[in-house]
Amino acid sequence: MQLLNMVGGESLSSHSGETLENLNPATTQKISDIPRSGLSDVDHAVNVAQFAFQSHWRDLSPKIRADFLDAVADRLAERLDEFALAESMDTGKPFHLARAVDIPRSIANFRFFAGAIRHDETGCHMMADALNYTIRKPLGVVALITPWNLPLYLLTWKLAPALAMGNTVVVKPSEMTPTTATMLAELFNELDAPPGIFNVIHGLGPEAGAPLIDHPGVKAISFTGGTATGAKVAMAAAPHFKKLSLELGGKNASIVFADCDFEKTVTGVARAAFLNQGQVCLCGSRILVERSFYTKFVDALVDNVNLMRVGDPMNPEVDMGALISHAHRRKVEGYIQQATDDGGAILCGGERPVMPEPFTYGAWLRPTLIADIHTQSAVSCEEIFGPVAVIHPFDTVEEALEIANSVEYGLSGTVWTTNVTRAHHVASSMDTGMVWVNTWLHRDLRVPFGGVKNSGVGREGGKHSLAFFSEMQNICIYTG
Repeated sequence: MQLLNMVGGESLSSHSGETLENLNPATTQKISDIPRSGLSDVDHAVNVAQFAFQSHWRDLSPKIRADFLDAVADRLAERLDEFALAESMDTGKPFHLARAVDIPRSIANFRFFAGAIRHDETGCHMMADALNYTIRKPLGVVALITPWNLPLYLLTWKLAPALAMGNTVVVKPSEMTPTTATMLAELFNELDAPPGIFNVIHGLGPEAGAPLIDHPGVKAISFTGGTATGAKVAMAAAPHFKKLSLELGGKNASIVFADCDFEKTVTGVARAAFLNQGQVCLCGSRILVERSFYTKFVDALVDNVNLMRVGDPMNPEVDMGALISHAHRRKVEGYIQQATDDGGAILCGGERPVMPEPFTYGAWLRPTLIADIHTQSAVSCEEIFGPVAVIHPFDTVEEALEIANSVEYGLSGTVWTTNVTRAHHVASSMDTGMVWVNTWLHRDLRVPFGGVKNSGVGREGGKHSLAFFSEMQNICIYTG
């Protein structure tokens, strides 16, 4: 199969004619070729998006835009299995996970922001001799740079509010997971979307992503990815004063107290550490356990993780699929080896499972728990983004918070306790953008999403997304 760029409703090869291979990480078999786009491809897409913005999309009423987003959600729901299969093949994740989480959440994103734009309210401020009212105005062309771990889930999280506010969009999806972005653009065509409101450019970050970020026609950039790349995005955007939202890495702590609901916490902490093969920026990859029941909890956690089944993504009984690539697996294995060299104990996992054909050469790795390692070791402080979690004991609340806040990241965290007073105190003392108590990844799309420190800049979600993808304008009417 050959995937193409989608610009202005047309399927296009790259101007150079060069392509990249898209591989299934579970089998290493080629799924498709994709365009290796460059500056000329990006320039064309931005110009098309600018024309679409100026000619019609920005002037449509919020109701019309909302109705279109609902129509996209309806069509996506009709094709749920097709999109879930494509997502599973691109990422190596279990099909049942994509079907239960990734695609339904993508549908929810369109429905939520359709409702948000219908019910949006802006300010009105009375003076003795004047009336002030505030309106939201679209920005123009916005660029979306999306990652490989939750391809459609995170693309639609950005795309839906951007379109709802009257902008047009150029997206550069990860070159490792290009399929569902292309399928979504084709779905837009099926619904007779105005040409050019949603454009997809495939390619490598330095060759396609960088020119898109730097393009003078792009007014805002929403990026989700690694912290190092995010710093480059910020540097490129700063001279042009572009609006910027960066959702970057995380090294999130799960703080477990002895008074927790034991069984629920073991299951919840394991899920937080290893969902999607640990390839979620919100994963709780540092598990801090109160020393008074450390051994009991760790033993139960190891038993839970050892029961996780790694294998064929189409098997409904499998818990974990393949990692995204061999290169990424080597990076993750490097951290495991470093932990061993530093004196850490591998409690479970750490090795590649033996897989039957056609999965023999896939990027497989068992979920891994590491203990007896310093809290400032590389495996404890750096984002691994894989099925690896490290466990540390603590004696006091103050020590737990010191360990939790000692890393350069500040995206999310979890607190597991039945003491409500302590839950409030610990949660509010964590240097993170989000904290869950006695749960994980329990999402309300209205709330602010984002991190502090090296985990990003800005917030998205609900009114925060509407604000990011628009400019506020206040109008003062003098009444005399």
